[in-house]
Amino acid sequence: MAGLVIESVAPGSAAQRAGLMPGERLLAIDGQRLRDLIDYSWLVSHEEAELTVADQGGLQRLVWLEPEPGEPLGLTFAAPEPKRCGNNCVFCFVHQLPKGLRRPLYVKDEDYRLSFLQGTYVTLTNLKESELRRIIQQRLSPLYISVHATEPALRERLLGRSGIPPILEQLTRLAAGRIQMHTQVVLCPGLNDADALEQTVSDLAALYPAVQSLAVVPVGLTSHRQRLPQLMAVDSAYAAAFLTAWLPRMRALNKRLRTPFLQLADEFFLKAGHPFPPLTEYGDLPQWENGVGMVPWFQHQATAVIKRAKPLHRPLRATVVTGRSAAGFVNDFIESLAAATGADLTVHAIPNLLFGESVTVTGLISGKDIIAALKDQELGELVLVPGVMLKEGEGCFLDNLTPADVGQALGRPVISFDATPADLYTTLRRYAARRITATNQTTRRRKP
Repeated sequence: MAGLVIESVAPGSAAQRAGLMPGERLLAIDGQRLRDLIDYSWLVSHEEAELTVADQGGLQRLVWLEPEPGEPLGLTFAAPEPKRCGNNCVFCFVHQLPKGLRRPLYVKDEDYRLSFLQGTYVTLTNLKESELRRIIQQRLSPLYISVHATEPALRERLLGRSGIPPILEQLTRLAAGRIQMHTQVVLCPGLNDADALEQTVSDLAALYPAVQSLAVVPVGLTSHRQRLPQLMAVDSAYAAAFLTAWLPRMRALNKRLRTPFLQLADEFFLKAGHPFPPLTEYGDLPQWENGVGMVPWFQHQATAVIKRAKPLHRPLRATVVTGRSAAGFVNDFIESLAAATGADLTVHAIPNLLFGESVTVTGLISGKDIIAALKDQELGELVLVPGVMLKEGEGCFLDNLTPADVGQALGRPVISFDATPADLYTTLRRYAARRITATNQTTRRRKP
């Protein structure tokens, strides 16, 4: 039957007036069958349309939709089931996960539709000819593509799969179809670095401007690599040598292309203790979700926040948690913010017991890690956790604990904030003001 399952219908919307109900399945628009949300976005308009709908028993009917000019249709749909990944990448992070995490974390997806809709990276190894033609026909752009290496045999070794389509042929066809692409290389020392990386960078740069950017990110290794290929970690010495070799090449290439095409992950700079390039070298931050440019952006915004920060309405003592890799620049900001606001703020860099202490990024800290690190500490009135530690839309840590669970264990409220200097400052001001209001209300109630 296919089609899209209607998740909700907005009250008063054109869809509600037409009699559409949650749980029903939208099969076609003006006689054209729907495969997924992309087809819906391609076919839907804000004009009159004939919808083919099936109820939960499978009975089909035709519905005439008549929206007002510019009126949203009022439909939301259940999330699509992603296509599964058939690769066996030597560096796959899913293979390194311990037991007991959120179930979706163990799903390996490889779906070009999610790459277009959500910006997830795909290898294109399962891309059919009909799907490639669809991408070009419907202009599903930009796509986010994991390349890792352009040399075919090396790429097959990295992905743990033989007989896959040559990536350069796929990218060339997409480029000819005017599809924009952002690409990445997960750098594995001794495998796809050195000459292999030179070739990959050169091949992808030759496809600019269709290939808009290339991020090089270090391989992530956890302490749960049982019965997996042996890989070298990117340690501080490797990161320093890598930046010495590649920063000049990056700048020369980007100057030639007149765009910040090649970008190196923040983690290289953090591990090496190397100064970051200025924020202007990151363009419009196309590789933000890949951990590229986050620290320079944070430092830039931190400067602006400190300039406008004012003393809080009352004294406040709080603890801010972060991952170990971010501790240095976060602590610099927190010290300046404390001086500007009068708050007593302490930064705690949380060791990662879940994945192993070699994993230092903030977004992979679990609720149990926070409890273990803070249970015997002086925490002040509250604990502040950056929102990157929590599942978007669900508000739980990797181990399914919620901020309320962690707060109960620590005996303090645990409040999340967007991982930005501005939102941390705003959260502190709101908390201090809210507590003043609550105190004043209590005082007024006690007056005779």
